[in-house]
Amino acid sequence: MTIDYHVHLEEGPYSFRWLERTSRAITSLVQPKGKGTGFKENMIWQVDLLKTRVNEGCYSDDWLDLYLIKAKQLGLKEVGIVDHLYRFKECKAYFHKNINLNEDDPIGKVQADWLDKVMTEDMGAFVEAIVQAKDRWRKEGVELRLGMEADYFAGSEEELTQLLGKHPWDFVIGSVHFVEGWGFDNPETAYAFESLDLKGLYERFFTTVEQAICSGLFDFVAHLDNLKVFDFKVKDEVFTGNWYERIASALVETNTATEVNAGLYYRYPVREICPSPEFLQILIAKGVEFTMSSDAHFPDDLGRYIIRNTELLKELGVEKLVAFHSREKVYHPIS
Repeated sequence: MTIDYHVHLEEGPYSFRWLERTSRAITSLVQPKGKGTGFKENMIWQVDLLKTRVNEGCYSDDWLDLYLIKAKQLGLKEVGIVDHLYRFKECKAYFHKNINLNEDDPIGKVQADWLDKVMTEDMGAFVEAIVQAKDRWRKEGVELRLGMEADYFAGSEEELTQLLGKHPWDFVIGSVHFVEGWGFDNPETAYAFESLDLKGLYERFFTTVEQAICSGLFDFVAHLDNLKVFDFKVKDEVFTGNWYERIASALVETNTATEVNAGLYYRYPVREICPSPEFLQILIAKGVEFTMSSDAHFPDDLGRYIIRNTELLKELGVEKLVAFHSREKVYHPIS
């Protein structure tokens, strides 16, 4: 059974680049009526589509159904749609407490501007859109699941529990995108890697990942080694191997799953899936459970490398994937 359990509807920040990428996504899945590409009529058609998309937002049926079209093209049977916690205005205090937003610090200034641009939505509207779409998707042969990708910050577990406690999630993903308040996957602040002790940085990162797993808040923990996003890696195999073992043991002991995530492979300089091949082998040897993730942020990226990565797990001896319904695990054999 083919599944994709880490799919985003939108993120921003909003720019002409975002408009171009959105147009490319729409026109890859919707065919124009009348004359073909290159005609003025076609350009007007694309502009009209973009205008509708911007006015209706990312929770409209039209936008959601582009994901459904792509899922059917690929033969996916379950899709888990999530949004980042930092997209929601209800979470402002949570992120203001935990990330660097100091306007007098170069990184803080960039992050304050970024957060202001992406924190634009209401969580209830997201939940309502996905819940209402479930029956429509089911009639088309695809199960739609409601999820949330929640940034974990040690010491803020109570606040996170309260933020997540009001909605009927099928699953909650835990993720680490910040180390000591620095969002390390933001291209605008990637220069900070150059001046940091990488081993110390990875120590702090993996410690936070381990704490996220042990918190018991999450159904699976995402992209376990995404600190490598800009290809800054520790070359000490003993150091990384010890951490891989620790993370794998924590997942097994807490009965927490993880994912094979293609996002860094096709969207970032490292060009490698999460987890790395060495990490993946240790996770499998320990008996960790996996789901599949494209980490798509546009409908045309839904399902990217899902089939290839499912085959990879099969070749490495994994017999089943884990899915989720109402925070309960459901298993699907890899055929």
